[in-house]
Amino acid sequence: MANQPQQKIYYHIVILVMVIFFAISFITNILNSIIIDVKQSFDLSLSLAGLLPFSFFIAYGVMSIPAGFLSEKYSDRTLLSVAFGIIILACAVFTIFPGYIVFSLSLFFLGCSMAVLQVIINPMLRAAGGEGHFAFNSVLAQLVFGLASFASPYLYMYLVNSEENKDVLAEMLRGLVPAELPWVSLYIVFAILGLVLFLIVRATRYPEYTKKESERSGDRSSYMSLLKNKWTLLYFLGIFCYVGTEQGIGNWISGFLQEYHSLDPQTIGANTVSKFWAMLTVGCLLGLFLLKVFDSRKILIGSGIATIACLILAVTSSSEIALLAFPALGFLISVMWSIIFSLGLNSVKEQHGSLSGILCTGIAGGAVMPLLVGFLGDMINLKIGILFLIVPLLFIVSIGFWAKPLVNNTTFKLQKKSET
Repeated sequence: MANQPQQKIYYHIVILVMVIFFAISFITNILNSIIIDVKQSFDLSLSLAGLLPFSFFIAYGVMSIPAGFLSEKYSDRTLLSVAFGIIILACAVFTIFPGYIVFSLSLFFLGCSMAVLQVIINPMLRAAGGEGHFAFNSVLAQLVFGLASFASPYLYMYLVNSEENKDVLAEMLRGLVPAELPWVSLYIVFAILGLVLFLIVRATRYPEYTKKESERSGDRSSYMSLLKNKWTLLYFLGIFCYVGTEQGIGNWISGFLQEYHSLDPQTIGANTVSKFWAMLTVGCLLGLFLLKVFDSRKILIGSGIATIACLILAVTSSSEIALLAFPALGFLISVMWSIIFSLGLNSVKEQHGSLSGILCTGIAGGAVMPLLVGFLGDMINLKIGILFLIVPLLFIVSIGFWAKPLVNNTTFKLQKKSET
């Protein structure tokens, strides 16, 4: 086979994408830590508390495909700037008017902004980093995602533990919000973060790398064509199930530990959530190596089966085991998103921009699964609600058996020439 030309890699764009992934995770997954605090602050049932992540993640279902159309009409710089502008506004409005309804609406607009960011940066990463390295770079992005999610609970503990933390900055931020709602000061920090990234996006030089026709978001007919393809729907369900599982676990760790083991959600609960994301980060490091050695489908099957076993252990065992098993779940699911997304994009020859929009719509699973867990928790008990997550995990395992990508993940092993 003739040598193919080396695709130029734009490292500063790859770094920018990683920074944006950090911001998305830092803002998104704070809900895992604060949901019990919010429930108590606004006197909510489990179902109403579950509507908060629903408000955020349903925005992906609403905005992801329109974001694909917008990406064809406007530049990456323009859309990234608008997204961060909305993040600043949504966070600022909530800190000025803190309340359940305003929080729900703010979360929805934050989710819309995150949807736009996700739709833009995934094809951007594939185009700027090289399609053969997309699975690797995507797991690297997941590693950054996990680091941010690991850090955000510590920001929460730093701000809300007023008895232990008398730091001047923490006191100043708490002084800007109602005394009985110290966790609201988190959104002041997020508004500042959004402003910093807005300025970075505006200052970044975007090279004239040209996305292949296959990378672009098409018109309505391209979406309709993809939606008639069974592989599109199957990978959409895969993303739906993964994000639903990730958020279904993360959002209810603190609530489960409080209800069944009487552990404080502001300390032990938040710390366990942080460890969940820390282990997801560690798992990504291992995943970076495994994806250079093994077929991604085999990794997906193994991680899915192990996750099911660990989830059962976390929910049915003692508090000591639960405190170990919940973080271990982060380790086990760490490579799922990257593998499912890259398998999806590498399973079609063209229209990757449109496909990215459809797949990102599947992030709405993060709205549905935590809500179902909360609903089952109210109707039966939270233990049954969390065990329901075995259902989406079984579908994720199935992907490893039926996936037939056109481009396999690049490994170090010598392989037969299978490219077409």
